[in-house]
Amino acid sequence: MLNRKDQRLRRSKQTRVRIALQKTARLTVFRSNLHIYASVISDDGAKVLASASTAEKEVRSQLGGAGKGGNAAAAAIIGKRIAERAKAAGVDKVAFDRAGFAYHGRVKALADAAREAGLQF
Repeated sequence: MLNRKDQRLRRSKQTRVRIALQKTARLTVFRSNLHIYASVISDDGAKVLASASTAEKEVRSQLGGAGKGGNAAAAAIIGKRIAERAKAAGVDKVAFDRAGFAYHGRVKALADAAREAGLQF
């Protein structure tokens, strides 16, 4: 019997295989209880082009201290930041890799904010 983490990793592998066939950069998301992390990875998967997280010092001060990065408002801030950084790196179109997490709550807030900031996926 697989535990929750192994089930999520199994789902993420299936998604990454599908995204690899598209030959496009991918926006991958990881969420923990306290933070949310987003990275734009090159189409061959060898290089991180842009990244943002609630663990960054500027974001933590904007959120009001430690322990505030685990909510949808923080995820929206990270979505906006990752879109700005990806566009600065020359990436306009990405494939969204939710890493096996359900598309609701913080993951959805990050995706919506990235779309509003001009990232296409």
